[in-house]
Amino acid sequence: SQVRDALAALQTDVDNDEGDPIELLKMQTFAAELEVRRSEAEKFMKVARSALRFLTGVDNLQPRDEPLEKAAHELGGLPKYLAAARVYRPEVQMARAGVAAREAELRLSRSQLSPDVGLALNANFSTAPEVADQINPFVNDPANFFHYGAALVVRWNLDVLPKVARIDQAEAQLQEVIALDRKALGGVAHEVEKAYEEALDWQKRLVAYEKAEGYARKWLVTVQQAIDIGTMEKSDLMEPAKAYAEHRYNVLNAIMNYNMALAQLAQATGWDAIAPGGLR
Repeated sequence: SQVRDALAALQTDVDNDEGDPIELLKMQTFAAELEVRRSEAEKFMKVARSALRFLTGVDNLQPRDEPLEKAAHELGGLPKYLAAARVYRPEVQMARAGVAAREAELRLSRSQLSPDVGLALNANFSTAPEVADQINPFVNDPANFFHYGAALVVRWNLDVLPKVARIDQAEAQLQEVIALDRKALGGVAHEVEKAYEEALDWQKRLVAYEKAEGYARKWLVTVQQAIDIGTMEKSDLMEPAKAYAEHRYNVLNAIMNYNMALAQLAQATGWDAIAPGGLR
């Protein structure tokens, strides 16, 4: 709106032979470029809404009209996200479960080389009220008795060679899943580190762009105030307005890319709370 007002005022000055036609052409060129950007933005908005309707299946989808904001998650150190990937990534959990299962199978195979040792207990009791209980220990009394006993039982199968072969097989399978576990951890760590560096890069860019936007805003306000008091010409508004528009775009673009990088980091770690919106 400031450019539009300055353009109208400069046009009046040129019509009255009080302004510079070259400056007017510069201002008109800049204003036309703004219109091109507006048209481009409207096109992308329509395309984005169409894509959302297709992806969601909702024909009357109306996204909320709200400003683009930086995600609430504060980026921490890389070890934090590597540790999160070890906890949340399903591939890592699958690999760990596989290692635990193969280790248990190997222990079972090795234990089969040892004998099975157990304690056997026995107890028998019988009573017959109509038969006299024989208390003489040398007399057999099958009607009234109480017997008990205990024994140590050992069973040992001597098929050693098949058992050794099963141990070798279990060890080989364990090494296989350990290698898969290392592969999973290495691949996940690479994905996490890549996504983290991308988010960190956009975070640094966003900070720099926000500083530049602040400087451009001060420049624009200063020039506008100088125009109001008559110390600067209206054509002088073009450069600060262009700089502010470019840096404002850079800030919004950096916010979008930072949020997208956080979403990719959430996917890489399996930690959904990192994503914009705090999905769980």
